[in-house]
Amino acid sequence: MRWNRKYMLKSYIRASLWLVPFFAVVLHLVASRNTQRIDDWLMRTGRIDETTAFFGLSIAGAQSLLETIVTANLSFLVFTFGSLLVAIQVAGGQYTPRIIATILLRNNAIRFTVGYFVFDLLFTLRGLTRMSGEVVPQFFIFIAGLLGLISVVVFLFLIDYAARFLRPVSIVQQVGESGIAVIKNIYPESTTGPRSSEPSRKSESPERTVAYVGTSGIVLALDLVGLVAQARHANGIIEFVPQTGDFVSVGEPLFRLYSGASAIDDKQLRAAVAFGSERTLDQDPTFAFRILVDIAIKALSPAINDPTTAVLAIDQLHRLLRMVGLRHVSREEFHDADGELRLVFRTPNWEDFVHLACTEIRHCGAGSVQVMRRVRSMLGNLMDTLPQHRHAELRKQLDLLNREIEGHYQYAEDRALARIPDPQGLGGAVGMQAANGMQTDEGGERDK
Repeated sequence: MRWNRKYMLKSYIRASLWLVPFFAVVLHLVASRNTQRIDDWLMRTGRIDETTAFFGLSIAGAQSLLETIVTANLSFLVFTFGSLLVAIQVAGGQYTPRIIATILLRNNAIRFTVGYFVFDLLFTLRGLTRMSGEVVPQFFIFIAGLLGLISVVVFLFLIDYAARFLRPVSIVQQVGESGIAVIKNIYPESTTGPRSSEPSRKSESPERTVAYVGTSGIVLALDLVGLVAQARHANGIIEFVPQTGDFVSVGEPLFRLYSGASAIDDKQLRAAVAFGSERTLDQDPTFAFRILVDIAIKALSPAINDPTTAVLAIDQLHRLLRMVGLRHVSREEFHDADGELRLVFRTPNWEDFVHLACTEIRHCGAGSVQVMRRVRSMLGNLMDTLPQHRHAELRKQLDLLNREIEGHYQYAEDRALARIPDPQGLGGAVGMQAANGMQTDEGGERDK
């Protein structure tokens, strides 16, 4: 199977809710048959009887118990799917639709909970089909009753988990964790100083260009290892033209081939790229930033007006920017084991990440003192903790923040308050006291 098809299959499995319940159907067949065999063996050897073993239920009592468990599991399933649909609508409306495929549908707790309800429902129905005779399968009834009790506990856990999972702080934290993982994967090298963003290969014209064919879509991921191996085998250089997350139309250049790489088959090259209709977090380091910024600016919209959620998103942006600032970005060159350049793959640079994290939030959050203070705190902390060559862009953003405040707030007291860096946005009395001492400040002297 080609790499892009494997990638799409893997992504589909990770985001599909129905697969775990499907395997639960198969598991119930195995579990119910083995339980039935054990029950028959216990009855045949006389180790249990109908009145003394386990629950000691009669035919009517056993049927009533199993019917109650079936009804409960059906109710749990209906409630779970109904709640999930509501959660998807609320998450898409309150946060951003991007978290549905990246966070909600990939949550294993929800998937395995639904799978357990399906398993218990089918297991109990199997027991009901055995109640046609006069002998009560005591061991089977005991296992079904135990599973039914566990279903109640699992349902209560799901209610508690969903209430915690859908909180803004949980959503933004999971996006932040995913962003940290992809940054470490794409940028494994630590930064040691400013480096040229231009590839070191000699300037030359490509011997051949491979255009994109098929259905237009977004670049999701690239088989970096496979492309390096192909270029090494052909003794050439492969340049991937788009960037992960770019939309590519039919006929646009996809690869530029240099030296011996021009002999590589087009199908092999295209098979190393996965396309789709929506960006993913697998190899797209800016997508986590995009999701967090979307959550922040939606929270700052007049319809929602929730600056505290925006501050929570800025907390994670702060975390991601520090991680990016400590690593060598614009990692465009991939070499083989002998140190030969084999692949050129364009990635965002430091300025791209800073602009993405700050620009839209600054525009949309200009009217929130809380957001202005939190962004200033983020920029100041990054300048204190990141290497010197990262400071220039941060100073530019700080200057833009000052000008934004100067042009937005009418009163000097508000301008002074908005210029105070505060990691909580508006937290504690120290910031208020400092603001009172700066009431006559008109030009941002606090930031000198």
